[in-house]
Amino acid sequence: MEMDERKATILQAIIRNYLETGEPVGSRTISKYTDLNLSSATIRNEMADLEEMGYIIQPHTSAGRIPSDKGYRFYVDTMMEAKDREISEMRTVLLERQDKLEDMLKGVVKLLARDTQYASLITSPSVSRNKLKFIQLSRIDDEHILAVVVKEGNVIKNKVIDVSEPLSEETMLKLNLMLNTQLSGMSMDDISLSMITGLKAQAGTHSGVIADVIDAVAESISADEDLKFYTSGTNNILKYPELSDNSEKAGNLINTFEEKEGLEVLMGGDLDETSETGIQVLIGSENKVEGMEDCSVVTATYDLGDGMKGTIGIVGPKRMDYDKVVGTLKSLKNGLDELYKKDGTKGSDQ
Repeated sequence: MEMDERKATILQAIIRNYLETGEPVGSRTISKYTDLNLSSATIRNEMADLEEMGYIIQPHTSAGRIPSDKGYRFYVDTMMEAKDREISEMRTVLLERQDKLEDMLKGVVKLLARDTQYASLITSPSVSRNKLKFIQLSRIDDEHILAVVVKEGNVIKNKVIDVSEPLSEETMLKLNLMLNTQLSGMSMDDISLSMITGLKAQAGTHSGVIADVIDAVAESISADEDLKFYTSGTNNILKYPELSDNSEKAGNLINTFEEKEGLEVLMGGDLDETSETGIQVLIGSENKVEGMEDCSVVTATYDLGDGMKGTIGIVGPKRMDYDKVVGTLKSLKNGLDELYKKDGTKGSDQ
């Protein structure tokens, strides 16, 4: 007998159900958890074949089946192959998407500066949702393993972990199953101390590896994204006498647009998402950047889906045309949101 697609689907359903419940799995249960549209009798025949092939076993106290080590091995190997393909595909798509996204953001910021005759800036999108999608552990050599942590938004982070002794394939199998079963879909707030303690207890002598993986997950989920800023029209603000008459003040304004730290402060305010427009206006001393008391800053958040959000900003004198600027930002924000939702393209970051 060979492992065909139907047997593989039934085996995977048995293992997933057993991982969730810890109870032997019967044919009637499997008929509810798969899309095979098979009768319980047909599933029982397939389960009998899987048992004969050594992928599942039947405890003497129950009519249900549980996975054998061979079954676990098939499940994890299949899962890891799928995750390898998924990660590879993600990286390819992300690289292509980043190039296109960068060109689009540069075009947007130039258009804003030209249409408003003020200075404009936009940030690259970053992930606002911080939940774990899955973890993949693999051996590098006897002293190191690689933890690939994938967050929602398909953001991929790699972490090399030192190990005190070589880990067998069976150990790697158990650690991958344990971590993904317990932590998939969790945020750091969801991962409690008791959960970590339980994972360490299950890992036994390899509890240190679990601790390092949890640290890698925490680092990945909480890490600040490396924001990129795109600016245009900096010289536009020097057209206004109140901003250009004082050379020191004008120099400080130009420096703000050239230094990442200043831009982060300028664009770092929390937007009032409950407002009708979702746009924030900071006038004069309301903004947090020293030396910009005579400027107004108008910002809006754009949303590319999948938790990917960025900020658009326009900087000008306090006597700027607020009606035009707010209207332009609102149209642009809505346009970016709809553009990515219509074509099914959702931003991601590495």
